[in-house]
Amino acid sequence: MEASPFTQQSRPRSFQPKIDSLYEQLLGNYEHEEPDFSDRFWTEFFLLKPDKASLQRRLEDLGVDDLLHIQGQTQLFFRQAVTRLRSGNETSMEFALDTLTVFLGVVLAKRYTNPSSEIITVLAGLDEVDVVFLDFANAIENVVRSGGSVSPARVLEPFLLLGLLANYNKFEFRNPYRLKLEDFVNEAAIQKVIRGFGVICSQSRDQYVAFQDDIGEGWTWSSTLKYIGLGVLAPSRSSTPTRNAEETKDQFAELPDSDASILLAAYDFINANKLFCYNFVSQAVESKSESPFSAFLSLTSYILNHAYRSPRATLYGLLNLTALRILIEDQTACTRIFDPNLAISVRFCRQRQPFLPSSPKPRAAAAAILDIALDAINHNLRRRLDIPLYTACINILHRLLSYLVTTRTRLPYHWPLLWQTLLSLLRFLTSYASSLTQEPDLPALIDAFLATLSLAVCRGDFFLPDTAVYDDLFYKLVENAHLLPRFKIAFKHLARPASSTTPTATPNPNTASSPLALVDTLVAIARHFEAMMEEEKGKGKTLSPKDVMGVVRRGCETLVLPEGEGLERWGRWREVDERGMLKKCARAAVEDARRVVG
Repeated sequence: MEASPFTQQSRPRSFQPKIDSLYEQLLGNYEHEEPDFSDRFWTEFFLLKPDKASLQRRLEDLGVDDLLHIQGQTQLFFRQAVTRLRSGNETSMEFALDTLTVFLGVVLAKRYTNPSSEIITVLAGLDEVDVVFLDFANAIENVVRSGGSVSPARVLEPFLLLGLLANYNKFEFRNPYRLKLEDFVNEAAIQKVIRGFGVICSQSRDQYVAFQDDIGEGWTWSSTLKYIGLGVLAPSRSSTPTRNAEETKDQFAELPDSDASILLAAYDFINANKLFCYNFVSQAVESKSESPFSAFLSLTSYILNHAYRSPRATLYGLLNLTALRILIEDQTACTRIFDPNLAISVRFCRQRQPFLPSSPKPRAAAAAILDIALDAINHNLRRRLDIPLYTACINILHRLLSYLVTTRTRLPYHWPLLWQTLLSLLRFLTSYASSLTQEPDLPALIDAFLATLSLAVCRGDFFLPDTAVYDDLFYKLVENAHLLPRFKIAFKHLARPASSTTPTATPNPNTASSPLALVDTLVAIARHFEAMMEEEKGKGKTLSPKDVMGVVRRGCETLVLPEGEGLERWGRWREVDERGMLKKCARAAVEDARRVVG
């Protein structure tokens, strides 16, 4: 038999996927030759399904100097990817978006000596930056606007990219992506983004539920038996597997999941675009699902309930509270938030006592936001108080009450919970003053807290549904009146002229010397009732709680409240005042985005 004219080649030990070889070619170091990136190369590059893990690994292996050395290749890739995003070819658009998401997630996370100029060099070049970045922002808008189905994954990637890029060094230069968010006026595209965002919020919330199913865990028969130590008598029901305390602690500390990085983009859209705000708080529920705003509030409830478990969770909690503050400060959005015709149901976190009161019927979103702020206050009290978190919660309460006062709106709500929470915080601040007095952010918290408590006391008749609820506030104030002089002494070092205002809450401009003078007003109100109680005791009576409430009711008839003028005023949110917090949020979101795309 004659020998075959063909030579048998040795079989390679492993086959390299074509897309991986293209990555190798794209990111190669060409010292002595000119790389050949023909039209055929780019056509093939964006028609092959991306290998995200391979691309991420190769990019992570490159240092900053390596990226700057191959800047011509990275700039060319960036321009070609943007061209594909605008091509109209669905496959090319999808693969370009996936590739860009990985690329930017890694590149933006690297530590540069001169971040602004070096990132621009890697992506576009200093001479072409304006044109290239504007093209990219338009391309991302095109992806959002032209996409077909509202797949959460398809919404997440362009929305995430816009958020990351809109935050990149936005305090150092006029960010073109932030401008694009401001100019985004395609309402159909905005609604599509909001729907996808709502689905992602629901999915992230469900990660908490997977660790501890808390459905129906309000004041039920079972939970009451468990609370008083008779859990053995409670009826059993199927639930998620039981975990020990340490395991549960570690798992909750890892939440929210990496998809929470989209919260940064949501914040930026809310801060930049009033049309987005309007649609976000107004979008109706589809079929039996929760509305996007309900899902966002629900996720916020879970994040804040566990905020103390990790700095990362705290940052996302602060970010969502900031987004809520911006919505409340926007007159149009705030009106929708209080509109009873736009009532919503929100699933609140009930994984730790104390539980919020059950609210089986849909309510105005403002009531749900009140619940979220109060729940956050009650579940994060620690000796080393997270002052920025508490300031954010109190600011939310202050603005909601201010709206009620100025519009004379009587919101149905479990108001005793608000009184109890505010006065519990008064008790905590007084007890642990010595460990708080050196905190630089403390004045903002004290100012906002006193303005909020004083607003409720002095102007409650403008928004409370009946006198019984107002009487309960005075009763609780009298009950805690002994704390007020101690509070003023503990924080007297914070005293400053009343004209010195903060961006958080504007205290009464008519106070004599400082926001702490509001304490004197509260003391005077409490003494009015205490004098009446002393008069009753002088008659040989021992006053029961019921008797004290009777005195309070009679005292309200003769009580002359100060006008409280100015208490409802507040300073509008300014990003520059919280640049440190926002930069930390951006760094956390970039790290999470890398996990999302990996």
